[in-house]
Amino acid sequence: MSEITTTAWTATPGVTETHELSLTTQGPLYPPSEVMDADGDFVVVGMINRTTREGATEPEWGAAVVSPDSPLPEFGTLAPYTVLRELDTDPDGADRDLVLHTLPLPLPCNNYPMVFAPEQSPDAHRVERPSHAFHEVPIPDLRPEDGPKVTEPVTLGAWLRASGTLEVGVTPDGHRGTFDFAFSRLVPNSVYTVMSLRARDLDPAGPTRPGPLGVPNVFTTDAEGNGRYHATMPDPFPDPERSGANRIINVVVLWMSYRRSYGGAIGEFGLGGDIHAHLKLRGASFQNLRTTAAPQS
Repeated sequence: MSEITTTAWTATPGVTETHELSLTTQGPLYPPSEVMDADGDFVVVGMINRTTREGATEPEWGAAVVSPDSPLPEFGTLAPYTVLRELDTDPDGADRDLVLHTLPLPLPCNNYPMVFAPEQSPDAHRVERPSHAFHEVPIPDLRPEDGPKVTEPVTLGAWLRASGTLEVGVTPDGHRGTFDFAFSRLVPNSVYTVMSLRARDLDPAGPTRPGPLGVPNVFTTDAEGNGRYHATMPDPFPDPERSGANRIINVVVLWMSYRRSYGGAIGEFGLGGDIHAHLKLRGASFQNLRTTAAPQS
């Protein structure tokens, strides 16, 4: 029998929560964004590292154009972003026509020591690619006669119209978590995936690899940008005091610029190279949910 039993920790069977997802262009704080503009500057909707009156660096939620030459600290520490200007986040505002681009490779202003697809792309950090407008990404093996569906520029105004809700809960047996998403006004006719962020994925002492929220973790949007996604995950909310616990604390909805999914990886390059965070929760969540490991025979 496993050392972990169903009675070792208290579960919350049948408990559900509903969350509104927040618009973003950001994964971790470095690179500052997973989206750039035509000038090669980061388009940040998320946490902006700013200098406080006391001289400290603290992140606060906002939106700004940030220089790729911003100071780059060691992983796990912060430095203030070099903010070039603030962004207008009204979908009909002054920045509505800003055309969104991928990040070039190698990723600029990146300190995250992670190989996202160790079997598929173990040398991803050595690959060089330019930045591309989202609608002009060179999809592998694509021919014009194959009928690409995203052919017009993806603008910040359109990006900012998206919305999504998540209902998350624990199954009656206490061993699994369910995640049900509904989306509106995402990029139409697109491939999206959903990833999980776990408590130790950004641990400076030894980060774990972020993974899909279910496999396959894919949904496609219709012509209006609507979509749905469901996943059932084994023991996603262990008690934090359990040995080896690595809880899911957030979920991130990713627009896939190369129109692909990557099996057990969230992408080959991550962080704006081939995945682009569009919706997520603003901070660590699901603290009131608990699951237990299923019995092992």
